[in-house]
Amino acid sequence: MLNHLTIRHYAIIDELELSLREGLTALTGETGAGKSILLGALGLVLGDRADSDSVKQGHDHAEIIAEFDISKLDEVQSWLVENELNADAECILRRRVSADGRSRAFINGTPVNLQRIRELAEMLIDIHGQHEHQSIMKPFVQRQLLDDYAGHKPLLEAVSDVYVKYKLVQEQLNHLSQSSQDRNSRIDLLRFQTQELDNLALQENEYQQLNAQHGKLANADKLISATQQALTSLHEHDEFNIQSELSRIHSQLLDAAEHDERLQAVTDVLQEALVNIEEAISELRHVSDSIELDPAQLEQVEQRMQAILDIARKHHVEPEQLSELHQKLQQELDDIDHADERLEQLQAEHDELLKQYHTAAGKLSASRRKFAKQLSKQITDAMQTLGMKGGMFEIEVSASENHEVSVYGVDRIQFNVSANAGHSAKALSRVASGGELARISLAIQMITAGQSRIPTLVFDEVDSGVGGGIAEIVGQHLRALGSTNQVMCITHLPQVASQAHQHYRVHKQTQNGQTRTDVTALDDKQRIEEIARMLSGVEITQKSLENAEEMIKRAQAC
Repeated sequence: MLNHLTIRHYAIIDELELSLREGLTALTGETGAGKSILLGALGLVLGDRADSDSVKQGHDHAEIIAEFDISKLDEVQSWLVENELNADAECILRRRVSADGRSRAFINGTPVNLQRIRELAEMLIDIHGQHEHQSIMKPFVQRQLLDDYAGHKPLLEAVSDVYVKYKLVQEQLNHLSQSSQDRNSRIDLLRFQTQELDNLALQENEYQQLNAQHGKLANADKLISATQQALTSLHEHDEFNIQSELSRIHSQLLDAAEHDERLQAVTDVLQEALVNIEEAISELRHVSDSIELDPAQLEQVEQRMQAILDIARKHHVEPEQLSELHQKLQQELDDIDHADERLEQLQAEHDELLKQYHTAAGKLSASRRKFAKQLSKQITDAMQTLGMKGGMFEIEVSASENHEVSVYGVDRIQFNVSANAGHSAKALSRVASGGELARISLAIQMITAGQSRIPTLVFDEVDSGVGGGIAEIVGQHLRALGSTNQVMCITHLPQVASQAHQHYRVHKQTQNGQTRTDVTALDDKQRIEEIARMLSGVEITQKSLENAEEMIKRAQAC
């Protein structure tokens, strides 16, 4: 639901804020007061194109901010999460247009492109009339409206489940159905590659082990020299070695400790050091004895490592990845070798799934045709009450182009309409009159309100060409629609405005040579006066005030 709309420096609007509620909101005002400008500002924040004329003269930019309550809109919250745009209970759209015509768009403070903001706007608000945001014109929305009205969720899920399986098998089938020449060439290459890896006979972790072994063999001279020097210094030198000298010092201090107990701690540390040196000498002897100078073995290890590296480079992988590559190539070779058998199996699966798909899609199509007739009649009946006597609405369910299958079935759904008796029904998108289109949209919304996925509906010129009793019926329908959706209606008719739960007056004023548009929320007294003005024109009479009050009371009593 649209909670708040802020407009700054747009066209002839200096600054205004609208706080909106649930139910039906009427926007009224004299012709030229700026109602269309207000709608233009709303369209701008929803992703319409911007130009320098959008900015009020004397200012460097215009800004429009729309704040929506999305706490009950799971689809919107999921979209925001998927697009990493901070899905809280409130969603804020902001559009800033510079005087040079450049603009920036934001969702919850994050800069986005216009396509992104349009995608989100289509889930939040729908403008009915001669306006690009009208989703009812889009084929997928028409299909969605019919399916929602008919409660087709189980049938759609059945079609979707089979379709996903069918497409997966079809992709596998297409992959295996490549030309025999390509397949044979691939088989020859795979056999050569797997044979080469078979001959290499690489063992698990072999390259890592060879690398470690190579390090020892290549540095055997250094290892022998280092261990022997250490042994000589620690123990084997006849004239002086660390073990003997440390033992002598330990013995002297041990005797001295009998006269000063403070030396006892020192002797304990030296004793531990002697034990550690003894262990180090033992380990050094073990290592020294195990080191061998073996040039032949070193050459053998280097040759094996080079063979592994050569094949790894050929396949553009690391040596450690060769085993995994070997398994992958072998599996692909096995799959191709058994391709004919697998093709036969996949073709059978494909045919069976296609049969299941057409069975499920057939049930969906039959149900769509049934409910299309029902919904068409109800919308046609509603049109008769909205000033389109003899008008006809028809939902056409036909086979999709080229009989293509899709996750939504095999049907093409098209809304056709004739606004006047004696005229053949044409596609809704070809209806010329904005007023008629708005009233047809209202008729559709009236019947499908319970299934509407868009919370906020704006009707522009819905009362064009109607008056009297029909205008009152239009107002009653809009008020009823306000019980399930937030509805905003720009109207010239008191019969419509009197039905509103909330009423704004759009007016233009000139001050210091500058013209500006303001919007005022009307209280009960001001509302009576505004509807009286709409009834009687410039001069508001007592009779018109009484009539206005009576119209409001009658609307509230319904």
